[in-house]
Amino acid sequence: MTFAELLEQVGSMGRFQIIHVTLLVLPILLMASHNILQNFTAATPGHHCHIAIVANYTCDDNFTDVLYCQELLRISIPVDGNQQPEKCLRFISAQWQLLDPNATTNGTEMDMEPCMDGWIYDKTVFTSTIITEWDLVCGSRTLKQMAQSIYMAGVLVGAIVFGSLSDKFGRKSLLIWSCLQMAITGSCAAYSSNFTMYCVFRFLTGMALSGINLNCASLSVEWTPTKLRAAVGMVTGYSYSIGQFILAGLAYVIPDWRWLQLAVSVPYFIFFFYGWWFTESARWLATAGKLNQALKEMQKVARINGRKEEGDKLSIEDLRASLQKEMSSAKSTHTAADLVRTQSVRRISCCLCFIWFSTSFAYYGLAMDLQNFGVSIYLIQVVYGAVDIPAKLIGFFMISFIGRRVTQASALILAGLAILANIFVPQDLQTLRTLLAVFGKGCLAASFNCAFLYTGELYPTVIRRRSRVITDVGREDKVPLKASRLEPLKEII
Repeated sequence: MTFAELLEQVGSMGRFQIIHVTLLVLPILLMASHNILQNFTAATPGHHCHIAIVANYTCDDNFTDVLYCQELLRISIPVDGNQQPEKCLRFISAQWQLLDPNATTNGTEMDMEPCMDGWIYDKTVFTSTIITEWDLVCGSRTLKQMAQSIYMAGVLVGAIVFGSLSDKFGRKSLLIWSCLQMAITGSCAAYSSNFTMYCVFRFLTGMALSGINLNCASLSVEWTPTKLRAAVGMVTGYSYSIGQFILAGLAYVIPDWRWLQLAVSVPYFIFFFYGWWFTESARWLATAGKLNQALKEMQKVARINGRKEEGDKLSIEDLRASLQKEMSSAKSTHTAADLVRTQSVRRISCCLCFIWFSTSFAYYGLAMDLQNFGVSIYLIQVVYGAVDIPAKLIGFFMISFIGRRVTQASALILAGLAILANIFVPQDLQTLRTLLAVFGKGCLAASFNCAFLYTGELYPTVIRRRSRVITDVGREDKVPLKASRLEPLKEII
């Protein structure tokens, strides 16, 4: 029997798989909270220079004389082209003549200087962000983008490090460790005393997120029959979408960035503790030479699925026979060079790299720019999360009935057209610009779902990359491969 047939024997999608997938998607719920957390923790509120040029009187959150403060702001802070107070400049001396609209002014009297005494921030929406905490505005405004870039660099490094370690130490062990790392480093970021410390912990958080993402996907796929992987992928994708709603709700009720950072990090302690219940991948155990443990895990699955008798009939010889190719391939050394060693694999690798780059680049370019839509940041976050629901559902049906390739190409083409169209829409048509951005984001969400499934089927593990016969992608078990199409696959095998 093949391994797929063994999985059917112990219950291909029984009680165990349902519980298993449910517990695996819970950590993914808060992934969105960390990926786009800086939309809220690094939001830039309205601000202007601290006014300290008239006696010692300042207008801050506690002022009582509104009229006096408006006049003080007028004589102290110049206005920009939109007749709003300049954010990074102030008058060197008080311009009292500006109180009289008919008064003439002398250019030398209007000399300005950068903000020398800090800034005053509008705290009506956000009581505290890393921007207000460390004054990441004006000359330091690029540090906001740098913080997010450092986090995404952590995601990249984590994918490389934890991806390799999971092949060596197992999916379960790395998932448990990643949850613990996420909980600790995310919580430590909330208590950072300076910007450098914050960036370090965010980098480590990004690494942990990759570990959780990769190993949750591996454990889900490797215990799920091929015909139901698209459905499991949809459930996983929806859990990420629901996480966007959770983030919007948490950010609304927790306007302080430190408490918000803590709120999305502490739950990973819970995931760490129940992670010990997870069942290690029988495929990995077998390829690692742990056939006895693999047999025990298969029998455990059979028992939970109510097929104890079928599980008891399994033997080590059955596992060895069903995973003979994987086990023989595991004895050889594999490196990243295997991804470009042959023409067929090289073509697949280049296409997947382009898909992931374009999807991620566009997705986060839209998802991290919520403040520029001119509407409530909480509302646009909810809309961004809501559009994923129909988009991923449509993507699921397209994947199931049309195929992976058509779905992937269609999603990326439509997203690209929506983003390009937004370039030619005037800035004053905010509603149309928002609709195009939301539509593009929905297409990219569907593209992500398909890319995860596509990559998992083409490159399930390092070992299976070179031993697995790839059937007609997107139409597995439906259309037999023509003889002419088998030739390129010989290079993969």
